[in-house]
Amino acid sequence: MPPVRKTKQSQNGGGRSSRSKRAEILATATEYFGRQGYEHTKWADVAAAVGIGSTALYHYFESKLHCLYEIQADGVQADRDKFDRTVAEHEDFAEALTAVLENAFDLTELEVLRNRLLVAEQNLVGLQRKSPREEEARRMARSRIRDLEFAWATLLTRGMEQGAIPEADPRLLARAILGLYNSVWHWYRPRGSMTLDQVRDFYVPRCLAVAGLTTAEGKPVTPATARKRARRAAA
Repeated sequence: MPPVRKTKQSQNGGGRSSRSKRAEILATATEYFGRQGYEHTKWADVAAAVGIGSTALYHYFESKLHCLYEIQADGVQADRDKFDRTVAEHEDFAEALTAVLENAFDLTELEVLRNRLLVAEQNLVGLQRKSPREEEARRMARSRIRDLEFAWATLLTRGMEQGAIPEADPRLLARAILGLYNSVWHWYRPRGSMTLDQVRDFYVPRCLAVAGLTTAEGKPVTPATARKRARRAAA
């Protein structure tokens, strides 16, 4: 059975603005791509799920790949917006880093599927396209991925300047932390044997350890310490 059911509103196809229909297509494609895999999803199935013909999809997206690039760009921008909001709320580096990592696991089921898709198909962002629309979307996705990585490096540089973590190449350190975080989406599935809270409790302290964050006594941050800092950061 398809993972997305057509709503009555979608089936009727009336009274929907172009923008809302585009958003519906993106959400539906994200769920199909995230559950079934990008390569295994038929573009016609996405069209059927949102209640339009396959030809009508081309009014919104030039191709399935164009849609994928748009999902990638929007998803990374959402991550960046959440990152910036969280960092702005905390002057202390340790609290900021802990809160950023904790919030990175505060996701809806659709956002989890989106993350699985971003990780699985990230290599496509590096392949130049001949189609102008596909290439524009691809460049946007690639630019936002680089911007997010730079934002992480900037935060880590702040921690080094505060003496909270050891000196290191901030961009390389950002890639190490993001690599560990992104590894989750290779195997984690919603409604599986582990909850997202359990995954978070395992990964956050280890991401903090990769950053080199320690307690006041110079010991590695433990899961209990990470949770305590997160609660304090959210207070």
